[in-house]
Amino acid sequence: MAALTMRAAAAVAVPRSFCRLFCTNPIASSPAFPSFSSSPPSARQMAEPSTNLFVSGLSKRTTTETLREAFQKFGEVVHARVVTDRVSGYSKGFGFVKYATLEDAAKGIEGMDGKFLEGWVIFAEYARPRPPPGEAVNNTGRPY
Repeated sequence: MAALTMRAAAAVAVPRSFCRLFCTNPIASSPAFPSFSSSPPSARQMAEPSTNLFVSGLSKRTTTETLREAFQKFGEVVHARVVTDRVSGYSKGFGFVKYATLEDAAKGIEGMDGKFLEGWVIFAEYARPRPPPGEAVNNTGRPY
């Protein structure tokens, strides 16, 4: 009985904001901090399937040839390119792979997404088209 009274006193002494920030109990949450368990957070919208893939998570030492060789296992690679820094010449950590067919592109994503390349976990997804020239776009994809 005494332990229950002490627990109740401790709960009253701790400010609600403290419980909201550090408590994992769903009862302690409030409307100010919505619960994410009821609905999953919205993920980035998937790009439409295309033969062009965006590959991220590349090592700074990854070359275009290495990228092409890794993705050729899954289909005919038409073009591969690692985006590099103009000054250092090292990879910026991402690149593009273009396949001959949509089926090959899907196999490439399935085969390489989340896999290791030169000791780094890489991610492959369908590339999004570039926005039209002159249209200012922020990193959320919505115009300013």
